Amino acid sequence: MSSSAGTPTVDVRRHRRSLVAGTVGNFVEWYEFGAYGFFATVIAANFFSSTSTSDAESLIKTYASFALAFFFRPIGAAIFGRVGDRIGRRPTLILVLLLMTLSTTLIGLLPTYATIGAAAPWLLTLVRALQGLSAGGEFGGAVAIMTEFAPRNKRGLYGAWQSLTVALGLLVGAGLAAILATVLSTEALHDWGWRVPFLLALPLGLVALFLRLRLDETPNFARVQSAAVPPEPAGKGEVAKAIALGIGRLMGWSAAGYTFLVVMPSYLQSTLNATFQQALVATVLANLGFAVSIMPAGWISDKIGRRPVMVTGAALVVVLAFPLMNLLQDKDSSNAAKGIAVFVAGLVVGLMAGPGPAMLSEMFTTRARYTGLGLAYSLSNAVFSGSAGLIITELIKRTKNIDIPAWYVMVTCAVSVVALLTLRGDDHQKELRD
Repeated sequence: MSSSAGTPTVDVRRHRRSLVAGTVGNFVEWYEFGAYGFFATVIAANFFSSTSTSDAESLIKTYASFALAFFFRPIGAAIFGRVGDRIGRRPTLILVLLLMTLSTTLIGLLPTYATIGAAAPWLLTLVRALQGLSAGGEFGGAVAIMTEFAPRNKRGLYGAWQSLTVALGLLVGAGLAAILATVLSTEALHDWGWRVPFLLALPLGLVALFLRLRLDETPNFARVQSAAVPPEPAGKGEVAKAIALGIGRLMGWSAAGYTFLVVMPSYLQSTLNATFQQALVATVLANLGFAVSIMPAGWISDKIGRRPVMVTGAALVVVLAFPLMNLLQDKDSSNAAKGIAVFVAGLVVGLMAGPGPAMLSEMFTTRARYTGLGLAYSLSNAVFSGSAGLIITELIKRTKNIDIPAWYVMVTCAVSVVALLTLRGDDHQKELRD
């Protein structure tokens, strides 16, 4: 749809701006979270390592800090969600972006354990908490922006952009980590090279801020705000029930996504004795598989519904978890076979991630959407993503069972299959509720 001069109409321009402005902040967030995960072993050595701690203990403490940031996400989702549902999506997302950019840049400036001793891990944990608050406010607003601007028959496709920027952020984080690990010596990487990805968040954040300042308020929110008789808000019990159901539907995506896409490098290094470069190559392949399937999954869900696509993804993880993990553990399997295994792992997670944002958006009314979908997503991620590295590393240490990652994703995805089967088949065909 275009004007007589070939210039896009206002609606098309607004839709494009909503996608770009919604995705760019999400890209910065996941780029940083990916960088933290990919450099977990380096960060452990710099911030959590002393003469009295082992490498495993340092890594566990690093993942504890990683998990803590995720547990601040629900707090951020509640705070910024309430603001976003009251004063608007646009101003809230600008505030969230500023906090995210500041906290991410600070990580690249922090002194290490060797410089200031025991204060270093506490400072890192404090900054991670600030990141958690901003990340909690990011998802709900970004998805609300994308899906509230989307045509009814394209919400799955528009929402899938949110998940695609997760993959792109993780890929850029992994790619930059791989480049730094290749061109720098081990000493330089541990000394200052690990800081580069975090410092780059500043220029990225400034670009994102410019784009968000040009963003319009969503038509759904504007309509509700200007209504002579505003619609009755959903009851707290109804919203809480929807959040709990949303967590169940997302937990498999959260657990499998972080296990296959972020935790895998440290697992391959610490448990299967892979090199840093080999682990990063495997992670890049997993994230490529993830990226490849997201947009088609979102598009297909607009045609046949969210339920069949997401159930297929969760069920495939249940079926394939052990075969894929055993292939990685097999010393006789070729690098090509292992590469295909991690690519497929990312591919099936994308089947859940593509339709997921639209599915969540359709569960809530406009006056509760920012808060509701933000809390469902952040609580699911806090428990099943942020804790994935900590749970897996600690359980492997205690049990010596290297199949723990397979058990973890299989059980969580099995629960998600049950929760996803409660989805109505025609939700994708209805207008979003005011």
